[in-house]
Amino acid sequence: MDRIYFITHKTDKYSYIDSAKLALDNGIKLIQLRMKHSSLSQRMEAAYILKKECEKYKAKLIINDDYRLALEVEADGVHLGQKDEEISLARNVLKPFQIIGRTCNTKEQILKAYEEGANYIGLGPYRFTSTKENLSPVLGLEGYKDIDVDIPIYAIGGIRLEDVEKLSQTKVYGIALSSLILESEDPEKKIKELRKYFKEKNKKIKEKK
Repeated sequence: MDRIYFITHKTDKYSYIDSAKLALDNGIKLIQLRMKHSSLSQRMEAAYILKKECEKYKAKLIINDDYRLALEVEADGVHLGQKDEEISLARNVLKPFQIIGRTCNTKEQILKAYEEGANYIGLGPYRFTSTKENLSPVLGLEGYKDIDVDIPIYAIGGIRLEDVEKLSQTKVYGIALSSLILESEDPEKKIKELRKYFKEKNKKIKEKK
């Protein structure tokens, strides 16, 4: 899985689709379609559009919350929040190739998700973020230490560029982001900097093996 996980967000400048295309155009290979407060028909239309876009870029598409929609459009997976369906229920419905992610805020939630068969975890929030309602307690850097599960952990929630190196010293596999890119004066440059950092990190990991 890509270490940069882009989550769609609507701003004054970008639609949900446009935000995803910006990420795809600049080399991000893991996209989550998140459209809170949108109708099913709106989410389905967007999902079919992004499915084609992701196929064009050989990227993975994850659907937020709705495993039935993920199944319908044959997305690469679904991301479930703590208040969404149980992982086991989604797994019984989804196809074998489709992965399941879970949002977590505590070590207990991480272990539970891991035991239930989550393929990756979105752990956060790192700090306050305006892109998410009903925010869980902020974790800070300490919340990412001493995590012992062998599935990818993505840090999420208000992450800035200067946080990436500090987070990479923990068990974090990658970062999930939205506003870091969309609120940047130069989104393309910001993505380029992130991709360069993780490319160098991957190189160092390979050299150690």
